[in-house]
Order: sequence, then C-alpha cells, then structure tokens
Amino acid sequence: MAKPHALFLFLLLLLVNACRPSRQQNQNKISSTDLAALAAIKDSLTDIPGSNFFSTWDFTSPDPCSTFSGITCSLNRVNILTLGTGLSNSPGLAGFLSPSLSNLTELTQIVLYPGLVTGSIPPQLGQLSNLRVISLTNNRLKGSIPSSLSSLPNLHTLDLSYNQLTGSIPAGLFTELAQLKVMILASNQLSGELPRMVSADILHLDLKDNRLTGTLPLRLPSTIRYLSASKNMMGGPLNGLQSLSELVFLDLSMNQFSGPIPASLLRPTLSSLFLQRNNLSGGVPSPSTSSTLMYGEGSIVDLSHNFLTGELSPVLAAVETLFLNNNHLTGRVPEEYVKSVYGGSTKTLYLQHNYITWFPLESGLALPDTLSLCLTYNCMVPTSVGLMGCPVSAGGQQARPESQCVVFNHGRRSIP
Repeated sequence: MAKPHALFLFLLLLLVNACRPSRQQNQNKISSTDLAALAAIKDSLTDIPGSNFFSTWDFTSPDPCSTFSGITCSLNRVNILTLGTGLSNSPGLAGFLSPSLSNLTELTQIVLYPGLVTGSIPPQLGQLSNLRVISLTNNRLKGSIPSSLSSLPNLHTLDLSYNQLTGSIPAGLFTELAQLKVMILASNQLSGELPRMVSADILHLDLKDNRLTGTLPLRLPSTIRYLSASKNMMGGPLNGLQSLSELVFLDLSMNQFSGPIPASLLRPTLSSLFLQRNNLSGGVPSPSTSSTLMYGEGSIVDLSHNFLTGELSPVLAAVETLFLNNNHLTGRVPEEYVKSVYGGSTKTLYLQHNYITWFPLESGLALPDTLSLCLTYNCMVPTSVGLMGCPVSAGGQQARPESQCVVFNHGRRSIP
C-alpha cells in the first residue's frame, strides 16, 4: 500500500511545480513601476532621423531588461540607463527629459549621449539617492542646474557640459556632495560667483567657457588634479592654489586675473599650466623649493599675453612647449633655456613681443629641425634662426623701436 501512496505524492509534486512560475521567469519580469517610467521616457524622446536607438523598445517584450537598448537591470529593477548609442555616425535623440526618470528609484547611472534634447533638467533627479553618475552632455538643455542635485549622497560624477544652461551653480554642489570626484560644467552660459570654500574632495573640476565672475575660492580641495576655469570673466589674485600639490593640469586662461604668479605653480609635476591672456604682473618667479625634478616630455606652460616683467628665471627651462610672448620681460635669456633648445627638450619657445636684449646662440652649432623659436619684436635684432618658428600673429617687425627699449632696458640693444 505504501508504494501507490508514494507514487501519488510524486505526481502531485510534479503538478505543483509545473504550475509554479520558474525562478528565471520571475527574474525576467521587470518592475511595473520601472516599465511605466520607461514608457514615459520613450514618449518624451524620439530618434533623430538616422538614429534607431528606440527600435528595440518593444513594450510587448517579455524581458525588457534583455531586449531594450541602453538599460541594465538588477533584481528586476533598472539600475543603469543610457539614452542614445554614442556612435559617431548616430545623430542622437531629440525631445525632453521626462520627470518620470525619478520613478527609476534604483538608478545608479544616467547617461544621455549627444543629440538635440532640450528643456530643463528634471529637479526630480534629486530624489534618486542611489545615483552615482549623471552625464547629460552635448545637447540643448536649458534653464538652471537643479539645486536638488546637491542632495544626492552617492553622486560621484556630474557632467552637464556643452549645453545651454544658465543661472548660478548651486553652492551645494561644492559643499554637500561628499562622494563627488568629477564635475564638468564646461561650455554653458552659467553665471555668478563660485563659493569661498570647496569642501568636496573633487579630483576633476571643469568650468571653462561660461560667464562666471568673482574670484577663485579661498580654499580648494588638496585632492584636485585637474582644474579649468578658462574663458570666463573671473578676476582677482590667484588665491587658493598654493597648497594644491596634486594638481597636474591648471587652465585659468582668458580671464581677468591679476597680481603675481604663485611660485608654487611653477613646478614640473604641474605639467600643463595655462595662464595666458590675463592681467598677471610681476616676474617669472624662481622655484619655491629646491628640487631635482625637471619638466619632461609633453609639458606645456603658457604665460603669454600678460604684464610679466623683469628677467627670466631658469625655472621653466626644459618645458617642451613654452609660451612667454607678449609680456614685458627684459634682459638676457638664461643659458638654461638655450641648452634646452639645443638639447631638444624644448621644442617650442615663443619670446616675441617682449623687451629681451640677448639670446646667446652657440656659434656653429645647429639647432634641431623640430624647433619652433620666435624672438621677434624684442630689444635685439634676431638672426634668421630667431624667426624660424614665428606664427603669423608675431607680425613682420624684427625688432622694437629703440625709443621703447630705452624705457625698459636703458637703451640696450643686442644682436645675438
């Protein structure tokens, strides 16, 4: 009698298991909330002719997590959303960003590839506490940056560059985001001033090509390695930069900064330094500390189009690409620069439009063919060697009028 009973139980278990949805089926079923949010997102955006990003978004699909382009799921929830293909031959998307994005509550990354998306950034994004990456670049987004983004506790990267955003940058982006490492707001129409203190441990801060005014923050994080605020309307002294020992790239060009250049900025570890087209004055400082480090391959320093005075210090010898033109530099060029030119470590040296009296070329020694050297419009008559690398903007005059040289060099004029 035991055997028929056991057989009955076995058949019953088979029947129950056959009727129960499989674990795999449960995993494939996307959250209904997320599915509705994706439908609203699709309604707000459209493929520009030539793009087919939304061709896979079939809402009758049993498994959108596997079939929808641009989404990644975890435990039936969308956690990564990438809108657009990012391919060079794809024109991208048009439309606007739906506030329904905030219903994707497990989202950790949202990326919008270049296209023609307009409208404002939904302030509801500030409700997505798991967000680590917001990248909405190269579109036509307008309006202000939502202050609600300052409440995202896990935000690591914020890239809103190359849009048409206006207004001031919410101060909380600089002070409230403990995890923020990368902030790129370049090429918008942002205005206003930066806060006096930046407490977030940012590594990469790019604010170039906006309409920012005011001065640099008095305190910037010591962690920062890349800082750009070029092509704005900022001014005042170069404060807050002296202690940035990790900095390897600094671009404050095309502003209205004034005062001296901090000696701490002229160091080989800061291998890309752009301070051109400001109102900086004083001399080219000597190194702040004694160091055996030398500028190396790929290094570039541009201090051109300022009001720098006095004789050059040797601190910038061996910089591969060095622009010191259009200043008020005087006297003799130190031999260290000449050795770097002959040795090939300096490949571009622009000294035109200064008041320099001497560049000691070594007689009978050929300069490297790859050298671009320009010495025109100084208080000396350059040989053809000093004209070999001059840009068109240097003009056609080889030397300054003597009346100008009298003011800066007591009438001294030399021929190298």
